[in-house]
Amino acid sequence: MTEQSRPQGSFFGRRKGHKLRAHQSDLIAQLLPQLALDIASPAPQDLRTLFPAQITRVRLEIGFGGGEHLVAEALAHPQTGFIGCEPYVNGMAKILAQIEANAIANIRLVAGDAAELLAWVPPQSLSRIDLIHPDPWPKRRHWKRRFVQDATVAAMARALVPDGEFRFVCDIDDYVAWTLAHLLRAPQFVWMAERANDWRQPWPNYTMTRYGRKATREGRRASYLRFRHVGSGA
Repeated sequence: MTEQSRPQGSFFGRRKGHKLRAHQSDLIAQLLPQLALDIASPAPQDLRTLFPAQITRVRLEIGFGGGEHLVAEALAHPQTGFIGCEPYVNGMAKILAQIEANAIANIRLVAGDAAELLAWVPPQSLSRIDLIHPDPWPKRRHWKRRFVQDATVAAMARALVPDGEFRFVCDIDDYVAWTLAHLLRAPQFVWMAERANDWRQPWPNYTMTRYGRKATREGRRASYLRFRHVGSGA
């Protein structure tokens, strides 16, 4: 991502890339308002009320890109409600097309800043948070723009239910080490890995994203980190 139109102090990258096709523009104008959450208004006490009646838990995916993983999870878990947060307009258009094509009812969307979304949700309202192949912001002067920071780790801990999970996938070793350092010093989380393959291999039924396949083709190996929320400390 580039730094174009990036607000200071938030986690936005590029907001728009290729020109949208006519149908994509129609989806942004017509379908997105039906699914978008208004985080400027107070959140409901129970996020499950944002979804159909059969929903028993709610998960969040931060920066879903083209939406491959989020759509696959929503189809595989129809009793789970999913909130997808993505500031990139083209990514939003792609997932809207998949939602329409598959008649998916258990996804809600936020076209904005995940840090603001985390502050909006009620405490202990999310069963899992996924951050898959985030922008690594590799230059040292940009590290403050990485999503994983002490403040966002604390915000995720507030939002997760007891024994909820934060899952992180990245093919940039420096950002993997950065994330481990931040989560291992957070008393609210425990790294779940017991053996090397627990972080070298995807968890069962993981849906590889288009970016993930590209990284593999280019010889970059991803790490798959899982952290369990344990409250104030283990």
